[in-house]
Amino acid sequence: MSPIRVAVFAFEGVSLFNLSVPGVVLGTDNGPDRAQYNLRYFAQAPGQIRSDQGVSIEIANGLEAMDGADIIIIPGWSHPEVPAPTELTEALWRAHEKDTLIVGLCLGAFVLGDAGLLVGREATTHWVAREVFARRFPQTLFRPDVLYVAADNIITSAGTVAAIDCCLHLLRERHGFEAANHIARLLVTPPHRPGGQAQYIERPVPKLVNDNRLPGVLEWARENLAEPLSLDTLADVAKMSRRTFTRRFREATGTTVTKWLNTERVARAQQLLEATDMPIECITSEAGFGTTLALRQQFAAQLGTSPSNYRRNFCKTLGSVAQQ
Repeated sequence: MSPIRVAVFAFEGVSLFNLSVPGVVLGTDNGPDRAQYNLRYFAQAPGQIRSDQGVSIEIANGLEAMDGADIIIIPGWSHPEVPAPTELTEALWRAHEKDTLIVGLCLGAFVLGDAGLLVGREATTHWVAREVFARRFPQTLFRPDVLYVAADNIITSAGTVAAIDCCLHLLRERHGFEAANHIARLLVTPPHRPGGQAQYIERPVPKLVNDNRLPGVLEWARENLAEPLSLDTLADVAKMSRRTFTRRFREATGTTVTKWLNTERVARAQQLLEATDMPIECITSEAGFGTTLALRQQFAAQLGTSPSNYRRNFCKTLGSVAQQ
C-alpha cells in the first residue's frame, strides 16, 4: 500500500504545537494493513526557522514539496492581519485545482482564505480571531461554533487542541474508527471522537476525566451501555449518595450524567455502524437507546446526520461494511 504523502508548512514563528500535531497523529504507526503517512516539512524557502517557543528547526524543502503531496497542512499563521505570501497562496491554489486535500489548522485558515479557497465555503478558525476572519473573508460562511469544518477538499479547524481532532478525523475517514481510536489512546486523549463522517462537530472537546474521583465507574458504565443506566444506578456503583456523585461526576467530566451517557452511546453506535452489519434496531439496543427514534435524535443533535446516512457514507469510504 503506497504511503500517503503529507506536506506540512513551516514558517518563522510557527506554533511548535500545531507544527507537531500532524506528525504525532498521522506519523504514528497505525497498523500493517493501513497506508502509512510520509510527512515532509517545507517552508517558502529551505533553511532554518525558529518556532514560537524559540526552537530552531532546519527545513530541507521549499514550496516544491507541495507538488506531489496528497495532503497539504498549514499549521497556524503568524498573525490574522498579515496576508500570506503570494507565492504560497498561488501554490495552494494550484494544488487545490488538482483536488489535493488542503487543511488549515487554527489560524492556518487565514492562509487558505488569502488563497481564495474559502469563497462560498463554510470554515472555522480560532475564536479569538473570529471578528478579523469575518471581516477579511466576508464571502466565507464562518462557523465559530465548531471544532472543524470539512467542505469538499478543504478542511479548517478551530484553535489549539482542535488540531488533534482534525487530524484524527483525517485518519478516521481513511482507516476507520479503530485506527483513530488506537491513536487517540496512545496520545492519552479521549478515544471517542464525534463526527467520523458527519461534516461538523458541534460540541467541545471532552475534558480529560479524573477517574480518581469516580474509581472504575466510567469504565463500568461504558461496558454496560446497553443497560438502562441512570444517575441512581451509577451512584450506587460508586457507593456514593446521589448528591455527592452528581458533584463529583461534573468535576470529573465537566458535564451531566445524561449528556455523558448520550455521548458515549452515540460513540458506541458509531463503532457498530462502521465495523458491523448489525441492523439499526440491534445497534439501538446495544448502544442503550430505548428506541430508534432516540438514536436518530442523538445522531442529528451530535453529528448532524442520521445513523443510516452515517453508515452509508462511511461504507462508501471503506468499501467493506455492508450497507443498509
